[in-house]
Amino acid sequence: MWSRLSLFAGNSNVALAQKVCSQLQICPGKAVIGRFSDGEVRVEICENVRGKDTYVLQSNCPPVNENLMELLVIIDALKRASARRVNVIIPYYGYGRQDQKDKPRVPIAAKVVADLLGIAGADHVITIDLHADQIQGFFRIPVDHLFGTTALIEAIREGLTGDEIVVTPDSGGAARARFFAERLKLDLALMDYRENGAYPKIVGNVKGRRVIILDDMIDTGKTILRTAIAAREALAGSIEACVVHPVLSGVGVVEKIEDSAIEKLVVTDTIPLCQTAMACEKIQVVSVAPMLAEVIKRVHFEESISSIFKEC
Repeated sequence: MWSRLSLFAGNSNVALAQKVCSQLQICPGKAVIGRFSDGEVRVEICENVRGKDTYVLQSNCPPVNENLMELLVIIDALKRASARRVNVIIPYYGYGRQDQKDKPRVPIAAKVVADLLGIAGADHVITIDLHADQIQGFFRIPVDHLFGTTALIEAIREGLTGDEIVVTPDSGGAARARFFAERLKLDLALMDYRENGAYPKIVGNVKGRRVIILDDMIDTGKTILRTAIAAREALAGSIEACVVHPVLSGVGVVEKIEDSAIEKLVVTDTIPLCQTAMACEKIQVVSVAPMLAEVIKRVHFEESISSIFKEC
């Protein structure tokens, strides 16, 4: 059934690629992806991909520039090997936070990356929880924007009583939190933070309730930890957090999570955890591999993808 499909993995998230291949019951594509002695990316596709529907899975996580360049070279190698279509799966889209010109003389790096992917030869991009929806408009090729919160919903659905409340740390994540809360049939509250120091506070009643903080990523942890403090001051019964992308690059961020009021942090495997995070008992990982495998099936057979998220 999959004779005309191959999935290749960059070095950023090999474990996730292997899980997706396992779900699809296929072997990973054969390729040499390494470095020359001077550090240049070396790629050699070691199987016939002529006329095939090919997929490349690569997260643009740290080291971001290394992983991005590796992805671009893999795409070029597949195009020059006459692949029928190169579908790029980017579980975490690096440079996504630079999505607008919010001050003078700054780049829109998210668009630069989109341009690079198109120029390298990508025919189609599949990504999960972009930092801003408008990034899809930076591409001249089709983009399927998946909801990583779907995996989080399944992980947290069991054990709900209905009195829990979802809290979004900022207004930018309101749509994501609303989707999450609606699927779980829970109330929604909003964090109100202002730079003048008079806040933070939560707009909504969290007293005595199980609070579930939802965000697209955790990097330095500042936003989520600030929300947890506000929830504790508002006398929340318990505090948990759900995050799609565990970037966790901030200094001491894992230790801060361990020392915080957050009892559990549920993340996905769009980015591999560092050793320190893997050792943290508060952090629970759920996989997006089943979702990605289903999306690959539907892309390959040209079926609807949006219906996946209507069914959850």
